[in-house]
Amino acid sequence: MTRTVELLRDTWFDPELSPGARNAIEACLRIQPEEKTTLITDRACTEIGAALAHELDRKGLRYHAWILEDLAPRPLADMPREVLDDMETSDVSIFAVKAQTNELRTRMQMTDVVNRRKMRHAHMVNIDRRIMREGMRADFAEVDRISTLVWQLAGAAREIRATNPAGTDILGRFSPSLKWLKTSGIISPHKWGNLPGGETFTTPERVDGTFVIDGVVGDYLCEKYGDLGGNPLTIVIAGSRLREAHCANKALEEEFWQYCHADENSDRVGEFAIGTNIAVHDVIGNILQDEKIPGIHIAFGNPYGAHTGADWYSSTHIDVVGRQFDVWIDGRQIMHSGAFLLDSLTPPVV
Repeated sequence: MTRTVELLRDTWFDPELSPGARNAIEACLRIQPEEKTTLITDRACTEIGAALAHELDRKGLRYHAWILEDLAPRPLADMPREVLDDMETSDVSIFAVKAQTNELRTRMQMTDVVNRRKMRHAHMVNIDRRIMREGMRADFAEVDRISTLVWQLAGAAREIRATNPAGTDILGRFSPSLKWLKTSGIISPHKWGNLPGGETFTTPERVDGTFVIDGVVGDYLCEKYGDLGGNPLTIVIAGSRLREAHCANKALEEEFWQYCHADENSDRVGEFAIGTNIAVHDVIGNILQDEKIPGIHIAFGNPYGAHTGADWYSSTHIDVVGRQFDVWIDGRQIMHSGAFLLDSLTPPVV
């Protein structure tokens, strides 16, 4: 037993966290008795780490646990070798950590191991108590059912259009050579997933239009600027590239623009996604949950080409989320004002 496992076992946690932790271990990761898990947390998320450890212990599962600050100063320059080495002998990994500035590269080092070894990996960056009590309590079987229907429709789509009352009007075009992924919260070895889950996504062939970000922006900017409902960031996209960004909050406008110009593809739309977690109803100011709201979100930067088939790369990845979307797939409306039109999701009987 490692010292960190002992520490987590001795840490008090709110029992209200237990249902979400149980969902992670049982419904989402489906960890088996013979499997080993690597549990990674940090000081900010120790209570949640303790709730997850308790569920692993309750089921008699074998795991090693790590608290990042015990291994290296934050923000991390690299993912600690102890963590990566432990993952080499694990079947499952859980990453319940609060993001810090410029740590995306270290998370990519971790997911490189996950992808190579085809591990089931729960990515819980910026997990907090509210998410554990909301999005993580979803009926993930139902989220998976809806996600599968959306995935089937989107996977055959040539165009998806999305609008919202704030002024968004974007058109995504899609190539059969670029694969749609379903990350419903039921995590498989084929694609690691964020928890709470609930989205289907791909790398678009092309995106054009205006996206009014009246929800949140991602990565470490999310915590810094929070819910943008009262002060949205409006962006213009042409040929999948970010062309303009305008906001009354000039600090946000400038920092977002700089983030999206870190390398030659940081301003390129690498992800086009449809959120499917029906337990999530509005923005809370945390990208981990907010990007799962039923609706559209996109991301600039890394297209996760190992999964989608995209042949380009970026060292950055930042999501942008809006509210209350109407969505059409090849002219067929599947969502109105942020609610799925379930009859439209069901393929017609032929």
